[in-house]
Amino acid sequence: MAKKTFDLAIIIVTYNSQFWLEKTLQTLDSFYLQKTKRSVETVVVDNNSSDATQSMMLKQFPWVTFIQLETNTGFAAANNRGISAVAAKNYMLMNSDIELTDNSNLDTLINFASKRKDVGAISPRLLFSDGKMDMACHRGEPTIWASLTYFLGLEKLFPQSTTFGQYHQTYKDLTTIHTIEACSGATMLVKQSTIKKVGPLDERFFMYAEDLDWCKRFRDAGLLIVYHPGVTLIHHKYKSGLKNASQKIAKQTKRHFFDTMLQYYDKHYAHHYPSVVRWLVKIFIVIRKGAV
Repeated sequence: MAKKTFDLAIIIVTYNSQFWLEKTLQTLDSFYLQKTKRSVETVVVDNNSSDATQSMMLKQFPWVTFIQLETNTGFAAANNRGISAVAAKNYMLMNSDIELTDNSNLDTLINFASKRKDVGAISPRLLFSDGKMDMACHRGEPTIWASLTYFLGLEKLFPQSTTFGQYHQTYKDLTTIHTIEACSGATMLVKQSTIKKVGPLDERFFMYAEDLDWCKRFRDAGLLIVYHPGVTLIHHKYKSGLKNASQKIAKQTKRHFFDTMLQYYDKHYAHHYPSVVRWLVKIFIVIRKGAV
């Protein structure tokens, strides 16, 4: 018998995030699943958590396809596992610290994607719990210049500058639908046809940059990355590991982010520049890590 193909598969990777995962699934059910007429499958992939995630899933969320991994395979690999477990026309990557609201109708993104064959990925608007925008959903390509101006604080000083605001493309109108260069894997809609064209997430990236890498591969294949503010979700960032985010977890996460920067550079930029540039990039990353 042929496997059923859903209109949408929502893939949630979790690791020791029982508290926030519960909120994600509850709000997903209340604000989207109970309202949509589309066929939707929700898949949770657990990266070998040590908390009570598994028992919670079995007791409270039997409607979710739950995949328990024996080791922590990383974000990219776990998402690929979830994607391969279900056939769908569209896939939505969703962090385990996302909260849906009345403004989180994912059908809006699906409708947009279905009308545009040139779209590779769509990002909704992501807000922090304090109402400020999570600019990770609205990013530019992290070139050496874009990264340098961002970390030197020039983007913050000159947000409307196309020269200094490239890292998050802050010069664009955040209230309108438009193309960007990259978005966050915290919430990203991609079509099945897109994945077939460019391949799955690169599992060499354990955490961070796998979304940037995917977006670059979409763009290299002639596909667009779209920011769609018509759909809004809440991102409880840096809180995926504990009920309340600790400074230790936050520091470890940020340090891993800097390590991944070099990995991304090696894949996409090292062959364009002399080796001394990589040495300078590494020195900069070491300094930034030490400041965390």
